[in-house]
Amino acid sequence: MIQIEYQDIVAVIKLNRGITNAINLELVNEFSQKLREIKDNENVHSTVICSSNEKFFSIGFDIPSLFNLSREEFSTFFKSFNKLCLDLYSFPLLTIAAITGHATAGGCILALCCDYRYIAEGRKLMGLNEIKLGVPIPYPADCILRHLVGTQKARLITDSGDFYQPAQLLQMGMVDGIFPIDKVLAKSIEEARLLSSSSLSSFRMIKRNRTEMVIEQILKHLDEREEFFIDSWYSKECRENLKEAIKRF
Repeated sequence: MIQIEYQDIVAVIKLNRGITNAINLELVNEFSQKLREIKDNENVHSTVICSSNEKFFSIGFDIPSLFNLSREEFSTFFKSFNKLCLDLYSFPLLTIAAITGHATAGGCILALCCDYRYIAEGRKLMGLNEIKLGVPIPYPADCILRHLVGTQKARLITDSGDFYQPAQLLQMGMVDGIFPIDKVLAKSIEEARLLSSSSLSSFRMIKRNRTEMVIEQILKHLDEREEFFIDSWYSKECRENLKEAIKRF
């Protein structure tokens, strides 16, 4: 589900779970393991995260496989996903998301946890539609988004549940650049190599200064907000919405 290629000092992580890269527990666990491997590799200075196809970066949660899980099983998945997001957000190396396909819901969240996001031109959608399913935005993603784009823009993004195209995403601050689809990955690797060529120890402190307060806020309320999300997932309203979503999956 997760492939790693090394290009000089850059580790390229490729999501490789079919066309949609739908997120389940196995993908989360494998992703987490790959991050640990990269973190322990002193020859790696930065990481680019991309998809093995150009249709989806990731569609988000694998709703068909998650729908029938027991509360305990879903809780394990959801808490593991949030931990992965925090690990990625606080990862001590530079991270860039190279987005050549749609990045929606949980897929958008993974991209938001990176330091930079570069997206392909054309109709490549990105956004957080959780409210349309009857659940809140996972709390780590909510806090990270507000810190990234500001409260006013985050309010629109989370309250509407809409998906946005590249020009809108750039204007809102959700992505850092738009490139031809055949240039996105190469540009991301180039930037990852360039931005990580200076002092690693200094970069780590700069990143820690940027993320530390956000992480502290998240951890302060995370247990409570996770339980609320899980309650919402099993609500009657959400169950009906999830059934409809499965039909379109």
